Amino acid sequence: MAKPFYFKKFSISQDRCAMKVGTDSVLLGAWSSLNHSPKTILDIGSGTGILALILAQRSFAEIIDAIEIEAEAYKQCVHNFESSNWADRLFCYHASLEEFIVEIDESYDLIISNPPFYTDNFKSGNKVRDKARFEEALPFKELLNSASKLLSKTGQINIIIPFKEETNFISLAEKVGLFPSRITRVRGQKDSPLKRSLICLTFKPQKIDINELAIEINRHQYTDEYIDLTKDFYLKL
Repeated sequence: MAKPFYFKKFSISQDRCAMKVGTDSVLLGAWSSLNHSPKTILDIGSGTGILALILAQRSFAEIIDAIEIEAEAYKQCVHNFESSNWADRLFCYHASLEEFIVEIDESYDLIISNPPFYTDNFKSGNKVRDKARFEEALPFKELLNSASKLLSKTGQINIIIPFKEETNFISLAEKVGLFPSRITRVRGQKDSPLKRSLICLTFKPQKIDINELAIEINRHQYTDEYIDLTKDFYLKL
């Protein structure tokens, strides 16, 4: 059984979720800009609820909604929300993105997602884990099309994807009127290949602010940039 993961201001129970707490979600939650002071936030494919909880800690948003299609993960997300200090601002819907967009009239100032993106042919044989991890469970095209309809006119979409998918993802985004304003490309260590892309999308075409982030100098020796980004969350930083 997976043990709870403890952060400085909240904890994550994860024994019911196929996808456990990982670096990607913490990176995305900490990296996402709140400069536009979002009042409404949506986490698509919430899993344990970690992204929504990080944003509840960081922001003053009055509404922080989450969507989770898998039944056990949904129950876990609700538990984690109710166990937090921000339960009155957090709500999880048990629905697919397709169902959600039909039922909800709300628009969101910030949409955040750590989507399933494993596009390789290999599958683990665990149906729940495969659904959580493989891109066909939520294709980028569907995610972007739906998110563009849910986003407020001055809102932002923040997402983390494999670096190798960056060009294709941006091309798909532009087809639904979304344009990158900020990209941070992530390496495990300073000399290792680029692994992830953190991307902020808006409806306004603009000059893109592009930079890089290395997580470690050596094994378990973290860079100052990574520590500065995540120190409000991890217990040992």
